[in-house]
Amino acid sequence: MVGAVQEGIVREMNGGFEVMSGYNRSSMAPKQQQREEESKWYEEEIDDDLKLCYALNSVLHRGASKYQEIALIDTKHFGKALIIDGKMQSTEVDEFIYHESLIHPPLLFHPNPKTVFIMGGGEGSAAREVLRHNTVHRVVMCDIDQEVVDFCRTYLTVNWDAFASDKLCLIINDARAELEKSREKFDVIVGDLADPVEGGPCYQLYTKSFYQHIVKPKLNDRGVFVTQAGPAGVLTHKEVFSSIYNTLRHVFKYVKAYTAHVPSFADTWGWVMASDYPFSMNAQQINERIKERIDGELVYLSGESLISSTILNKSVYQSLLNETHVYTEDDARFIYGHGRARCA
Repeated sequence: MVGAVQEGIVREMNGGFEVMSGYNRSSMAPKQQQREEESKWYEEEIDDDLKLCYALNSVLHRGASKYQEIALIDTKHFGKALIIDGKMQSTEVDEFIYHESLIHPPLLFHPNPKTVFIMGGGEGSAAREVLRHNTVHRVVMCDIDQEVVDFCRTYLTVNWDAFASDKLCLIINDARAELEKSREKFDVIVGDLADPVEGGPCYQLYTKSFYQHIVKPKLNDRGVFVTQAGPAGVLTHKEVFSSIYNTLRHVFKYVKAYTAHVPSFADTWGWVMASDYPFSMNAQQINERIKERIDGELVYLSGESLISSTILNKSVYQSLLNETHVYTEDDARFIYGHGRARCA
């Protein structure tokens, strides 16, 4: 869930990492040391009056590109976590939920996916899951930020094999521009994008014009598009999830929203699949395809859980049915918030 288009200037104080140092631990009294340990936190602002706090062991690595700030932190509860511009992207304990949910449903519903285009995905986890499908012989991953890709390729050891695969074509470019100029069509196109944030052009990859004039023409017959679609909880689904769903309904004949709880996000998360062909398989058929196509065992997803993930609670379901907002360049909705790590 990292950037595929320019996200804006790196924030030094208001949205970045602030590491406060200078203490001589050996000279501290026990109570002082305890207070210091309690001050090691990563904080992410969800709204004006709401923050999520994660206890830290340490900030492992920090860097900055011309587009965004990058950090790898070691949290006490979720293990290593990738942070982009102060927003948590994934953690080693539960990233499988997000990435299995993003990748496997569209590939399983496609009758024979051979080529996949990933917008964003710089951390490599989306490509890792795509490459588990034995039908796939070409994966194009396009991320705008070389520094993010290099950072993740170096420090996220779980994705080393994916980055080394001869099936992976890695392109550093604006995903919109790359798709627009490409002569190639794909069986599946994946939006592993940062959330739409005010002040950055990433929201343009959620607009009706982008879906209609760039994404859809680059899909092969029976092609499937999928995108991460932001928070989808009872209290948060109207931020962007319902709008992304409604926007895709204006472009594709069949649109399927589904959700999963991601503990490190402290919320239910949403994805939306779209195609001009129906998503008509049952749980048993999905399980058969998982067994036939996917290398190794999935940790989270099964045919039954995939079907159940498309059954939304009444509040969210009604909102999606009644949503009228359509994403355009001049009328977009945005995700609020940023994060900060405080490490004594």
